[in-house]
Amino acid sequence: MKKFTPIIVLSILATQLLSAQSSESLKIKKQNQQNAKEIINEFTTFLRIPNVAENPSSLRENANFIMEMMTKKGIKNVQLLEGKTKNATPAVYGEVIVPGAKQTLIFYAHYDGQPVNPKQWNEALSPFTPQLYTGAIDKNGVNIPFPEDGKYNNNWRIYARSASDDKAGVDAILNAYDAINKTGLKPSYNLKFFFEGEEEEGSTHLDEILEKNASLLQSDLWIICDGPVHQSGKKQIYFGVRGDTNLDLTVYSSKRPLHSGHYGNWAPNPAMMLAQLLASMKDENGRVLVKGFYDDVIPLSPSEKAALLEVPSVDKQMTMELGMGDPEMKGVSLNEAINLPSLNINGMQSGNTGIMASNQIPTTATAVLDLRLVLGNQWQKQQQKVIDHIIKQGYYVTSSDPTDEERKQYPKIIKIIANQSGINAQRTSMDLPIIKKVIAAVKSTTNEQVVLQPTMGGSLPLYLFEQILKAKTISVPIANHDNNQHAENENIRLKNLFDGIETMGSIMLLK
Repeated sequence: MKKFTPIIVLSILATQLLSAQSSESLKIKKQNQQNAKEIINEFTTFLRIPNVAENPSSLRENANFIMEMMTKKGIKNVQLLEGKTKNATPAVYGEVIVPGAKQTLIFYAHYDGQPVNPKQWNEALSPFTPQLYTGAIDKNGVNIPFPEDGKYNNNWRIYARSASDDKAGVDAILNAYDAINKTGLKPSYNLKFFFEGEEEEGSTHLDEILEKNASLLQSDLWIICDGPVHQSGKKQIYFGVRGDTNLDLTVYSSKRPLHSGHYGNWAPNPAMMLAQLLASMKDENGRVLVKGFYDDVIPLSPSEKAALLEVPSVDKQMTMELGMGDPEMKGVSLNEAINLPSLNINGMQSGNTGIMASNQIPTTATAVLDLRLVLGNQWQKQQQKVIDHIIKQGYYVTSSDPTDEERKQYPKIIKIIANQSGINAQRTSMDLPIIKKVIAAVKSTTNEQVVLQPTMGGSLPLYLFEQILKAKTISVPIANHDNNQHAENENIRLKNLFDGIETMGSIMLLK
């Protein structure tokens, strides 16, 4: 029996890992390494442009920057796609028409970001000033300058708003095509590119843009690049997304604040009323008690159930990482939980706390409910189920502040503002031939398992692509799972960014 030194064993393993990747993927990887400095410089310039909805002019600046990126990388017919609403934020479009190609892929990401409160960010960070760290800042990562030689460590991270959600998606898609173009690789599908500017605002005008440009946007498949890879670090593919809608609740009591000593035990307390109302919506095991809440759910198919069984369990990892106790839904795994509709409290407010607390009974209490939907749920119906539950708890429902007459007539009053831009869930069959090709392409970029998830926990307006364009969609996310998207200290791990370029490139080279 031959004996091998540790160095030889490592060499053999390294060769095996490389051989697991396709030759096309390896060419893109090499191109990434050779052009890392240029890629990161362009990306950080992109991140410096503010991209929140409150500043429409900066969103236009983002769109213009993307158009410059696309033109520079050889993408043709670059233009802004508008809807019918004047001055609405446009989508950015471009295309690569391949001679002889009979099928078309469209790559989607969004360039707008969530609002920012700089005071909530680490004191060393500024949301629109990208900074490089040797690791996660909450795990002793150290700030370092961007290297002049362009040599980057895969574990380093860039901190900035939209670094992961979703400018990384835009960057990965465009640099994937750039690498294909520069290495002489030839796509066999037509490639189209669509970058939305209102996703974080609920894609308010996306339907208008799709309807107005329906002929231009015909395709065989949309590739959605948004969201994180699996918590295990493995690449993953989502075949659907949950829908989403919101309800704003305000419970009323007395017309002015009252001294809690003089009036406590007598005047109804809206904070307590709201707490009791919300508590009536879920049992101790996290099951929603609203009548009919789960009735419309379309069950997973046999292939989807089989895929779900193969998803690595990260429950123990995430409870440790997040410092949690038992999960809300007892006996239900994270993988199972995100395939169910949910009712969450996004926030509650009544009176003051901390040093601002005072001995008072407040006049109102408010809460925002977030309803996540799965295939079969319809967002207006799901809202109404919750409203009907509230009425059954004895509340008079209004859509405005109560009048004096209403206050006299009804002992329990609640104002409900139902979000009117909800989105439904969407799911694409895993068994379609073109979907199987995408799965194989992503697998060609890694020697590890590719996680196949029937449904992503988050929400995207993918049902609009299906409804308006009769299109199929599949989501291939690239960001690290601990990227802090939508929150302070958002970041992207460099390995995820560069791996994302390889992943998008492999899909562009579908045979």
